[in-house]
Amino acid sequence: MARRKRNRYEFLTKKFPKRMQKKLVMLFMAIILAFVVLVGRITYINASKGSKYTKIVLNQQAYDSRKIPFKRGDIVDRNGTKMATSERVYNVILDVYVMLSDEKNVEPTIQVLKDCFGVEEEKVREVIKEYPDSRYQILKKEITYATKKKFDEIEKDTKTYPNVKGIWLEEDYKRTYPYNSLASDVVGFSVSGNVGAVGIESAYNDILNGTDGREYGYFADDASLERTVKAAKNGNTVVSTIDVTLQSIVEQCILEFNEAHRGETREDEPGSKNTAVIIMDPNTGEILAEASYPNFDLNNPRDLSSVYTEKQWSAMTEEEQLEVMNGLWRNFCVSDAFEPGSTMKPFTVAAGLETGTLSGEETYYCDGTKHVGDSDIACHLRTGHGTVSVQDSIAYSCNVGLMDIAEAIGIENFIRYQHIFGFGEYTGIDLPGEGATEALLYTTDTMHEVELATCSFGQGFNVTMTQMAAGFCSLINGGYYYEPHAVKQIKDEDGKVIETKDPVLLRKTISEETSNQLKTYLKATMEYGTGKTAAVEGYDIGAKTGTAEKLPRGNGNHVLSYIGYAPQENPEVLVYVVIDEPNVPDQATSRYVLELSQKIMSQAFPYLNISTIDGYVPSGTMPVPQSAENQEPEDYVDFSVNYEDSYENYDGSYIDDNYNPDLDDWANSYKNIFCKVFL
Repeated sequence: MARRKRNRYEFLTKKFPKRMQKKLVMLFMAIILAFVVLVGRITYINASKGSKYTKIVLNQQAYDSRKIPFKRGDIVDRNGTKMATSERVYNVILDVYVMLSDEKNVEPTIQVLKDCFGVEEEKVREVIKEYPDSRYQILKKEITYATKKKFDEIEKDTKTYPNVKGIWLEEDYKRTYPYNSLASDVVGFSVSGNVGAVGIESAYNDILNGTDGREYGYFADDASLERTVKAAKNGNTVVSTIDVTLQSIVEQCILEFNEAHRGETREDEPGSKNTAVIIMDPNTGEILAEASYPNFDLNNPRDLSSVYTEKQWSAMTEEEQLEVMNGLWRNFCVSDAFEPGSTMKPFTVAAGLETGTLSGEETYYCDGTKHVGDSDIACHLRTGHGTVSVQDSIAYSCNVGLMDIAEAIGIENFIRYQHIFGFGEYTGIDLPGEGATEALLYTTDTMHEVELATCSFGQGFNVTMTQMAAGFCSLINGGYYYEPHAVKQIKDEDGKVIETKDPVLLRKTISEETSNQLKTYLKATMEYGTGKTAAVEGYDIGAKTGTAEKLPRGNGNHVLSYIGYAPQENPEVLVYVVIDEPNVPDQATSRYVLELSQKIMSQAFPYLNISTIDGYVPSGTMPVPQSAENQEPEDYVDFSVNYEDSYENYDGSYIDDNYNPDLDDWANSYKNIFCKVFL
């Protein structure tokens, strides 16, 4: 009997009876029909009202999700005076798509852009042509609040301006500097919106910056538009240690000096290659004022009209212009190094006292030169000082006496104390670009008797002004080496102090006894020595002068220095003045730095309320000690031409070439830097 052929779908028949099968077919047909109806409806809507709904969605995206910019924190002086702040401004944005949604909008919108914001008609039409579907085109930046108010009135007046569409204003902030060039090296400036380039702006960039907020829009279940705002977090305020009034005094004195000597020996040049001043609190390490000349306008860092004529600037190549900018924006007080000259002598004496080499009772004989190795190294007084004490060696700035002292100290101890005083070391100052000077000091392997002799009076090695100031403070405050710093506090946007920069004691350099003994010697410098002409009536001042001959030796170029403090017993302030290559016939005289220092101190001390001499009554004159009558004010250094430094230093000043300010593509071409960053 033949086997019946099996139906492969028999199992379906068993599971789905004919009645059920009919229902499934009907359901399937209903689904197909609904899908066809839905597709048809979507097609109809897209054809008839597609552009309308697209516009609505896009408008919601443009308006309902936007960035809320943060305000960069202020930089203020120690008394709360604003040195850098961010002002609210507005950017003019054009939604080209919305404006072109109706031809009636084009001309009225263009007219308002021209009349209200000063946007040229040609520019708008070019944007329309090139970006017809754009929802975001910046037409003008940084308009004022007054202009914004003018546009607000236009926007409200729908009767007069019914077809002005697609214009909206975006909030932003503009960095401004109320005092222009004041403290430019310390404050610094920002680029590319909120990127600090130099100074505090760079060192505290993350603290000054906040976090952008955002406004979101979305539809709720009832189709209503809901908004969520994530507020911007503004940056913190940085309270610097700088005193604006004191800073102004310093910079005005520097300016007057450079203008007084402009073109004196070098035509069309200011009174010096560089003039720099640091005023510091020796008991905390706080920098009260710090300036160098030439400086620059923080609101327009590229403007060098105060330094160069248009003819001079145009004559430079792009590479030369870049080099000039690089140099101008450097903080001379922090980044550049030079031979300190005789301001080193108190450190040498301090090392002698601390090692027990000196008692302070020694005497030395100076006949004008000292034979060291194969060289004759001269004192600044060619005729010699005769027999001098340790105190006189400082007061008269006798090179021979200091060479004898260094010889007694020995190479190993001399080098050890150089590092104890911070030479060759980073100070840790909270400003960018601190010069690296470790390689500019001799080691026990490279220092020999000639090098020891010349280093004893500050030739043959390099320091920065910050190193010298911090180290000198330890000589006069009892031996306490404080980390120099330019920031005092950090405050939030509500003015609440969230961080205090307390003085940081790094080490003890010398004993209290040595410090007191040194101050006696430094006072003698002002009473009858090389610093006497810088005396300020009513104030008990200690100081040391310095004149360093720059490389190559014999070219007539010098660095003049004065470092002083007041009052004598309990120093409250340190003043350090450096003039690099004064534009004068004879650079080897300290007269110029003494005059400038005296002028600064005579204004700064009363302002700072520095303690005067007990019982002082202004008389208008100051007596000059008889012992000083035959002493020359010069602190001239001239030593053997056979002596050569072991580092490459063609002009006597050192610059750390590895330092680059935090500026986009700083080392690239002029065009890339300045056109991209500032325009």
